[in-house]
Amino acid sequence: MGGPVRDGKAMIAAMAPRLDTQHWRFVLVSPDTAPQLLGAAIGTFREDEGVTAIVPAELADELGIEGPDFARITLMVNSDLEGVGLTAAVAGALAKVGIACNMVAAFYHDHVFVPADRAEEAVALLRELQAIES
Repeated sequence: MGGPVRDGKAMIAAMAPRLDTQHWRFVLVSPDTAPQLLGAAIGTFREDEGVTAIVPAELADELGIEGPDFARITLMVNSDLEGVGLTAAVAGALAKVGIACNMVAAFYHDHVFVPADRAEEAVALLRELQAIES
């Protein structure tokens, strides 16, 4: 893997969206579910009101935690955390067709969580966006 890409157009041109087959759910962690949720979480975020975890939807179902299911699309470009434009381009393109997205930036890649029932449509749209910038 090359070094981080910082230029916005270059990040979009190289994003290579990849769809994860697992469905995920954003859940609020409580003391009684913390061991199971935090052990399976691919991401967490602490807010004043509590801790959110992103966990497999099947686990949330087992614990009786309802909520919408999301698909994760990983943007395979090694995006620089100080790069500008990738998040705006992705969120803007999805917003134009009414697809909600939750962006999570990690050290190497950005991850886009979209409603599970619109995942294929979202990937196709992001591939079109990538082709325009290539």
